[in-house]
Amino acid sequence: MSSNNKIVIKNKKATFQYEILETYTAGIVLKGTEIKSIRMGKASFVDSYCHFIGDELWIKGLHIAEYAWGTYNNHDPKQERKLLLTRKELEKLKRRSQEKGLTIIALKLFINQRGLAKVDIALARGKQLHDKREDLKHKDARREMDRAMKR
Repeated sequence: MSSNNKIVIKNKKATFQYEILETYTAGIVLKGTEIKSIRMGKASFVDSYCHFIGDELWIKGLHIAEYAWGTYNNHDPKQERKLLLTRKELEKLKRRSQEKGLTIIALKLFINQRGLAKVDIALARGKQLHDKREDLKHKDARREMDRAMKR
């Protein structure tokens, strides 16, 4: 695959529903048919989140569509997938995610320069309804200012 073909699959709802506190880039353990589907852009973050099983971080709800030319050994689209971080980062995330109101969410899935699949994850706090409304007001105001500048 050529290096100029950028594959970036974003979690569009993440910044609207959560306040991002810290971000990390994690590797992801995939099967052969999964990486092929990602390279075709066939992945989705709907209802996905990260959680700990023992001392390992797993992503749940990341939907990677079955590979069209996969055979009997095709992957399960909704299976949990292990994320790879340093021991220090894992310990910090585990400690922080146990605080009240904090969770770990996936922001985007991408292929790096070396051709490896990576996931940007974030420690986040859920936004209240009034915070979401405030964000929408700011977004509308910014859009209005941009329109005025164009005229």
